[in-house]
Amino acid sequence: MTDTPLRRKVRWLIAIRAVIGTILLGSAVLLETTAPGLFPAERLFFLIGLTYALTLAYALTLRFVERYRWLVDLQLAGDALIVSAFIYFTGGVTSYFTSLYVLPVVAGSVVQFRRGGLLVAALSTVLYVGLVLVQYLTASGLVAPMWFIRASTALPTRSIAQYTVALNVFGFFAVALLSGSLADSLRSAGARLQQASSEIAGLQALNQHVIDSLPSGLATTDNGQFILTFNRAAEQITGISYRSAVGRPVADVLQLPPDIMLVIAQDLSGRALRSREYRYATGDGRGEIDMGLSASHLETPGGRAGLLFTFQDVTAIKKLEHDVAIQQRLAAVGEMAAGIAHEIRNPLASMSGSIQILRQELPLSSEQAQLMDIVLRESDRLNDTISSFLAYARPQRFHITRLDLRRALNDTALLLRNSAEVKDGHVIDVALPAGELWYEADEGQIKQIIWNLATNGLRAMPDGGRLLLQGAAGPGTGGVVLTVADQGLGIPAAELDGLFQPFHGSFAGGSGLGLAIVHRIVTDYSGEIRVDSQVGRGTTVAVRLPARIAVAS
Repeated sequence: MTDTPLRRKVRWLIAIRAVIGTILLGSAVLLETTAPGLFPAERLFFLIGLTYALTLAYALTLRFVERYRWLVDLQLAGDALIVSAFIYFTGGVTSYFTSLYVLPVVAGSVVQFRRGGLLVAALSTVLYVGLVLVQYLTASGLVAPMWFIRASTALPTRSIAQYTVALNVFGFFAVALLSGSLADSLRSAGARLQQASSEIAGLQALNQHVIDSLPSGLATTDNGQFILTFNRAAEQITGISYRSAVGRPVADVLQLPPDIMLVIAQDLSGRALRSREYRYATGDGRGEIDMGLSASHLETPGGRAGLLFTFQDVTAIKKLEHDVAIQQRLAAVGEMAAGIAHEIRNPLASMSGSIQILRQELPLSSEQAQLMDIVLRESDRLNDTISSFLAYARPQRFHITRLDLRRALNDTALLLRNSAEVKDGHVIDVALPAGELWYEADEGQIKQIIWNLATNGLRAMPDGGRLLLQGAAGPGTGGVVLTVADQGLGIPAAELDGLFQPFHGSFAGGSGLGLAIVHRIVTDYSGEIRVDSQVGRGTTVAVRLPARIAVAS
C-alpha cells in the first residue's frame, strides 16, 4: 500500500482523535470522582466510547480514503456531530467547550484545505444553531423533553444567546478561513519546494553526468588532501574504483612522487599551472602508463575547500610525439637524398669506371690488382647503400593492385631459402590461413617489408634458428597483419626506440636502412609496427596494415 500525502494526514487525524478521546475520558473520570453530578457522566462516557469506536472504524477504512474521498468528509462530519453532542450535554449555549468546534474545522482545513475548513465550519454552524434552538424550544415548552434532550432552565436571554451564537459562528468561519489559507499556502510552498528539490536533483544529476562524461580524470580533495570525488574517467585511467579511492590520500591513489608533489605545491603557490608527467602503475593489470596531471585550488564561496586534480593517460600522445619526432628526423634525412645522389653517386660511378679501365690497361702486380678489386667492391657496396637510401628517401610511386598476400609470403620465403643470407641451421617456415588473404597494395612494397624484416631476423641468428613468416586477417575493422618472428639474439629495451632510424643497423654487411624503409612504407599505408623482443630468446615484429587505406603519395 502506497503511503500518499492524504493517507498520512488522515492517519495523523485518527491518532489525534484517539489522543483527545483519551484526554476527555480521563477528565470525565476525574470530574466524576471529585464532583459527582456536575456533568451527565453516562452520556459523556457514551460519547467517548463512540469516539473510540469511530476511530477504530476510521483506521480500518484508511486504505480506501484515496479511492473514496467521501470517507474523509464522513470523518470530519462525525467529528462535528460528536463535538456538538458534547457541547449540548455540557450546557449548549452556556457550555464552556464551544471552542472544541475549532478542532474539526482545523482538521478539515489540514486535510481538505480551505474547502474542507469552510464545509466543516458551515456544518458546525448548522449543528450549533440547531442545538441552541432545541434548548430554547424545550425551555418554552414547544418541544417535549426526551432522553437525549435536556430541559434547560437557566438559559441566557435571547439577545445574549444571539450574540453568543453569532460570535461563535464568526469564530468558526474565521478559523476556517485562516487555517484554510495557511493550509493552501503550505501546500503551495510544499509544491514549490518539491519542484525546487526536483530541479536541484536534476541539476545534481546533470552535474554528475557532465563530470562522468569528461574524458579526463577528475579528483577533488579536502584541505587535508583526502579524496572526496573520483569520476568515471578517473576509474578507467587508474584502474581504481570510486569506493576504493574516496577517503584515501590523493598522493597514494595517484602515486604522486615527492618531486611531483613539490612542483605542484610550487604551481599552487602562484606560478603558472602546467601539466606534469610521470609514470603510473595501473591497478587493473594494464602495467605502467604515462600520466599527465595538473592541480588547482578548489574555490568555493566560503574560500578554498581543497584541491582539484585533472589527469589523462598520455601514453598514446607520447607515442605519437615519438613517432612524429622520428618522422621529422626521417624527413630531414630525405631532404638530403637528392644532394647525396648528385654529390656522391655520380663521382662514384666515374671513379669505379676509371678503376676498371686502369685495371685492364695497366700491368699490375698481384698486390696492386687485389687493391683495385677491393676499391671496386667497396664502390659497389657504397653504390648499393646509396641506392637503398634513395629508395627510402624518395617519394615512391605506388602500383596498387588486389593481391593474395599468401603468394607474396610464399614467394619471399622461396627467395630467402635460396639467398646468401641463409646459413646452416636456418629454418624458414610460413604460416598462412587456409583461405585467400586479399589486400589492396603495391606487391613490391609488401615483399620489401617481408624481405627486410626476414633478412634482419636471419642475421640475428648467426648460429641458426627458426624464422617464421606469418600472415593473418586483422582484428576488429579488418586489414591484415604480417608477422616475422626469429629465435635470435633479441634487442635490448633501450635500443627499441631507435630501431627504425636510418643507419641504425648493427649487422655487418647491411646498409642500416632496411628497417627505416619498412617504417617508411608502413607509415605511408597508415599502418603500425609492434616489436616484442627478449634478449637471448628472439624478436617478433608485427606489421598491421589497415583496410581501405589511403596511401600517402
